[in-house]
Amino acid sequence: MAIRINGTDVPPPADARVSLLDLLRDDLHLTGTKVGCNQGACGACTVLVDGERVLSCLTLAAQADGRSVTTIEGLRGEGAPHPLQSAFIACDGFQCGYCTPGQICAAEAMLREVESGMPSYVTADLAAGSVVLSREEIRERMSGNLCRCGAHNGIVDAILNVAGERAA
Repeated sequence: MAIRINGTDVPPPADARVSLLDLLRDDLHLTGTKVGCNQGACGACTVLVDGERVLSCLTLAAQADGRSVTTIEGLRGEGAPHPLQSAFIACDGFQCGYCTPGQICAAEAMLREVESGMPSYVTADLAAGSVVLSREEIRERMSGNLCRCGAHNGIVDAILNVAGERAA
């Protein structure tokens, strides 16, 4: 089989111990995915596997065999940035930018979760079938992605802006 990374089939590594993060960065030179803590605590390495967010430092590349992986490089549109990328810029959702690729990948998956009605720990009405996306809801859902610079308010604003555009 193969791993489909940003629309291109890539053979899985011969060594089954290689992490998805190492495959992306070291073998494929997709350096948008960042190495943060390398322990699954910071979210800097977040990518999408079949549309769901995963921590690539804790995922073996072999686990992605036969699946579709999207990195920050694969999120952009035809010659244009992804709406979340544009919103992060407009809302000052980054300072140093190191966590930004993981934040954007996590936010994309989070918005899909909200659109499908998946509740979180802070969702007020679990039986409603839809989720009201509040600042508190976003903070809870993005809590696995840390920003050491303190750009959290801009990140939340960016996500709210994109969520509003998708709802319109």
